[in-house]
Amino acid sequence: MKNTFDLSLYLVLDPGLCGAYGMVETTRDAVAGGATMIQLRMKDASSQERTEVGRALKQITDGTDTKLIINDDVEAALAIDADGVHVGQADDGPALVRDMLGPDKIVGLSIDGLEIARNFDPTPVDYIGAGPVFATATKPNHAPPVGFEGLAEMIRIAGLPAVAIGGLNAGHVEATFAAGADGIAVVSAICGQPNPKEATSTLFQAIQKFKR
Repeated sequence: MKNTFDLSLYLVLDPGLCGAYGMVETTRDAVAGGATMIQLRMKDASSQERTEVGRALKQITDGTDTKLIINDDVEAALAIDADGVHVGQADDGPALVRDMLGPDKIVGLSIDGLEIARNFDPTPVDYIGAGPVFATATKPNHAPPVGFEGLAEMIRIAGLPAVAIGGLNAGHVEATFAAGADGIAVVSAICGQPNPKEATSTLFQAIQKFKR
């Protein structure tokens, strides 16, 4: 059975920003506060390290509606039975990821700009990460920002469920959903905040107000 998902509030974990509080506790707070998707992104870690952290996160998301997505590590995702994998343009292609995961898992793909939105194959993809809307320090060497007008055009062209990515926070919720996004992806708006649960809850409440 195909894994259903809600992109509304999509937290991308950053080990540096989560700091001493950690990704596990941040995830626990975020799930309690209303996060609908959690992505484990540990670019400099080994697959074994991602698997170990992922297992701890899976214990938190199991039994909830929150989906656990692993960034660019199909082996770790399979090892912990995560809900899916998200890949970028420089990672394994989504068709290969789909073949490895099977038909029931979630496959997300970062779409960095209008040209890519016009030319990618949507067949193996369940949702796109569209952007970057703004410049962001959490992802070095990202593509040029597209702004909210560019975001709306990317979503229109791609024709898939879309979560907006790139430098977004609670102040951008209304504009994000007005552009046609199905969700907003955040990093520093939750990771490293004094009270991650409260930060998540504030975002969640704003999203409920503005979501289509």
